[in-house]
Amino acid sequence: MTKIKKNKKESTVYSEITPLVKPLTISEMETNAEKRLSIITNEFKTGFAFIRNYPKSVTIFGSTRFKQNNPYYKKARQIAKMLSHEGFAVVTGGGPGIMEAANHGAIDGGGKEHSIGMCIKLPQEQTTNPYVMKEINFEYFFSRKVMLSFSAEAYIYFPGGFGTLDEFLEIITLIQTGKIEKVPIILVGNTYWKPLESFFKNILYKKYKTISEKDMSLYTITEDNKEILQIVKNAPLRRE
Repeated sequence: MTKIKKNKKESTVYSEITPLVKPLTISEMETNAEKRLSIITNEFKTGFAFIRNYPKSVTIFGSTRFKQNNPYYKKARQIAKMLSHEGFAVVTGGGPGIMEAANHGAIDGGGKEHSIGMCIKLPQEQTTNPYVMKEINFEYFFSRKVMLSFSAEAYIYFPGGFGTLDEFLEIITLIQTGKIEKVPIILVGNTYWKPLESFFKNILYKKYKTISEKDMSLYTITEDNKEILQIVKNAPLRRE
């Protein structure tokens, strides 16, 4: 008798539980996938067309959290100004921090036509920095990431968080595996990047043999503005 009541009680409780979100059917999932693929295809088409307008460009990455009084913010602005003065468009993700500094410096050195933002559409208020003068907006982060990965003659990385490290490792992997042509990768900030290089050398290369010695020549760590400028100026233009 007790067992029957227990089962009945459990059955009653279960019947009162209703899903908060109706599960998608296979046909609905297929329709949604088709819509997404259409958006992605369009983002790639418009993105590559946008890139072709800037045959000489440098992409700059770094933390969104650095304010104008941060030394790396100031340095990013200085370097972007130098590059812009030499005729390079400065490309960023259009956000705050180092990206803002780079777009600001691009205006300082060459005018509005050199300050480029590859921005992302967000549900909340846009966070595009006020120094982006020409921009393209993306629905999907990975579409934007592809454009940033194929957009430049050189890539400059300032200290940052997980996102910056992800973008750095993405580019260096693409070069290491031959998916994109070898281009300069410049890491600005000795105290930030040297410990990572030590990890590459002592753990990945020496201890586990998961990379080769030549892989550590795929990037340059420096804080010398003149050296950075020279590396970029010596880089070949990307092939169409």
